[in-house]
Amino acid sequence: MSSRLTFGTLKRIVAILIAIAIVLAAGIVVGQAPAIFGVEEDPEASITFEDQQGEGTNVTIREVSLSDGGYVVLTDGGDEPLAVSERLEAGTHENVTIEREDDSTRELVGQLTATVHRDTGDDQFAYYETDGEEDHPYLEDGFPVSDTATVTTTEENALGDSFAVESIDAPPTATTNETIQVNATIRNPTEFQTQQSVTVRIDGAVFERRVLELEGGESRTVTFETDTSGAPPGNRTIGVYTDGDGAVAEIDLAFHTDPSVTVDNASAERVTVGAAIPERGFVAVEQNGSVVGTSGRLEPGEHENVTVDLSENASIAESDELTATLYAGDPSDVDSASPIEFEGDPVRTTFTIGGAADAESGDGSDGDGSEADDSGAESADE
Repeated sequence: MSSRLTFGTLKRIVAILIAIAIVLAAGIVVGQAPAIFGVEEDPEASITFEDQQGEGTNVTIREVSLSDGGYVVLTDGGDEPLAVSERLEAGTHENVTIEREDDSTRELVGQLTATVHRDTGDDQFAYYETDGEEDHPYLEDGFPVSDTATVTTTEENALGDSFAVESIDAPPTATTNETIQVNATIRNPTEFQTQQSVTVRIDGAVFERRVLELEGGESRTVTFETDTSGAPPGNRTIGVYTDGDGAVAEIDLAFHTDPSVTVDNASAERVTVGAAIPERGFVAVEQNGSVVGTSGRLEPGEHENVTVDLSENASIAESDELTATLYAGDPSDVDSASPIEFEGDPVRTTFTIGGAADAESGDGSDGDGSEADDSGAESADE
């Protein structure tokens, strides 16, 4: 082979290598495009929707921020939206007015929820028409970004035949497992004797429902014995609502016990725990810092026999140390969830499969000679 041919071959090889390097570099740039050009991979939003009075034709959103633009959708718990805002550009918007459709007969009054949706389609808002395939909500910790408010009216005509809620009296503080008295004055604005449903809600969730019968023009103070079990702790809104009206008060709910998680039984396939969780979340079982299984979603409160199915790909020996941890968020989106803390420390319990099995069978040892507590687990905080 001549040296000329060899030199030409080398040039071609070098050219090919340079081309490959350019392609690889381009791929890296494309892959890093969100970071390089400032595009957010996880769109973010926030919203503030305050209680207000209105005429039933429009409401005002105090403030909404959207990283990628989109819409604000009003609902009242039904399957269809009450109203949708105009498309909002990315950024922060104050005092956004959402108007009822001209051909709609539904009043924008009562307990309403405003949810921030992205604009992922080509045309107008189409979340409901596409069964959630387009224009889906912005998410935070796995849940839609939304806020709930009560819209009341002083106009009798706007209320129609709905009972009016003239006042509410609720305790300013309570715990999340007690029965409280909520007093409300309800009035029938019509001339006729009528039966209507009245509900007590905490942060929009129904905690009591009663059918009330009033004579025409009658006003009556009604006492609701409301069990707060299942309500999330913190500063909450408690309200009494009729079909078209409502009144609200603030209540500070303290979680009724210390957050905790205890292991009742365990095998290489499944762990069973008890949990006292102060907010919506789940239990995760971790091995060496990696999640190997999660429970289903848990509402605030105390739960028994919570099961966590462990991953088939996890290799767990009876003496391997595992950790059961309480998380706030959605178990289907573990990366966005955050550990629940109590007095500054995550709520968690360490255990071994062998130790939990010995505790279940009545043997006090955990398989390696150390003593376990009554649950067969050893607290990580001790």
